[in-house]
Amino acid sequence: MDRPGKTNGLRHVAIFVENLSDCESFYTDLMGMEVEWRPDDDNVYLTNGNDNLALHRSDTVDNDGRLDHIGFFINEKEKVDAWHEFLLAKGVKMLNEPSTHRDGARSFYCLDPSGTRVQIIYHEPIAKSETYIQ
Repeated sequence: MDRPGKTNGLRHVAIFVENLSDCESFYTDLMGMEVEWRPDDDNVYLTNGNDNLALHRSDTVDNDGRLDHIGFFINEKEKVDAWHEFLLAKGVKMLNEPSTHRDGARSFYCLDPSGTRVQIIYHEPIAKSETYIQ
């Protein structure tokens, strides 16, 4: 059986977090996502209109069970640095300074309140292929 074509991208990520409230605030207040659904006190689903991020409360998260990182795409290369400055000013722990990769992408990494690595990235092929709502 042949693959039925390409998927439309990775639009859903679910992560375990120790502090659901702080992580929800990070992704809504700082990253601009909105609560889409809260089925109970231990789970919340967030969206930015294109993607869905599920936060699941866990008291026993280890680094092997969370995941390596999640990435938020930025459609203008220059805005990567502005995002770095904004999050740094809000007290977000940074893992590196913005840098340009060999393929022309530009990004940096920071941590959400539960320790998940979050990448802010401009990637030209994706930026050119999608329509962004400002």
